[in-house]
Amino acid sequence: MISIQQLSVSYSEDKKVLDDLSIDLPLKKIHGLVGLNGSGKTTFIKTLFGLHKADQGVLCYNEKKLTKKDIAYLPTENYFYNNITGNEYLGLFQDDIKEINLWNELFQLPLNELIDGYSTGMKKKLAISGILHQDKPIMILDEPFNGLDLESSRIIRMILLKLKEQGKTIIITSHILETLTSLCDYIHQLDNKKILVSKSKDEFEEFQKAIHQRIEKENSQIINKLF
Repeated sequence: MISIQQLSVSYSEDKKVLDDLSIDLPLKKIHGLVGLNGSGKTTFIKTLFGLHKADQGVLCYNEKKLTKKDIAYLPTENYFYNNITGNEYLGLFQDDIKEINLWNELFQLPLNELIDGYSTGMKKKLAISGILHQDKPIMILDEPFNGLDLESSRIIRMILLKLKEQGKTIIITSHILETLTSLCDYIHQLDNKKILVSKSKDEFEEFQKAIHQRIEKENSQIINKLF
């Protein structure tokens, strides 16, 4: 179990992003974290990974303190050193060139070329390849499908399901619910600085319908005025 208890995070005295957030995440499952832009999703996962210091809270994995050593983390915006090739980057995580080339059969990246010349989608695929080479029990992916084409998104979904079968616990953020419903075992909604609700797979359809109805109710009057 990943246990998060009474987690609070602030950027300043008057800007609290997370407030007394508590949740238990079952292991060996895929968890989706949804919320509006600015709801605190990225702050939440950066705090889990140790990039943000919490004001208070207890973060545990298997009843021990959660640490960076437990987690492979993919940020929304990927950073790469200047003037290195794709092969050199992946070599930071995996020294078996045959293994690197085998994985690259999926993404078809020009690994001998400098990353500086890669497109946004190519950089995303390279970053994902990098964390797939890290054998960590927990994977945290912040908006992993942003910038990917349809084929690459499908490949990533297939890989994540295989990793779950191997016992990995995976946390994925998205501001688009539909990207998670076909992949996740649980979806957790972050709102008003806390986890508002957690839903299991058999509740996804009803959950999605309720959100759509709320959005339509809140905005239909304005749209009708415009048209």
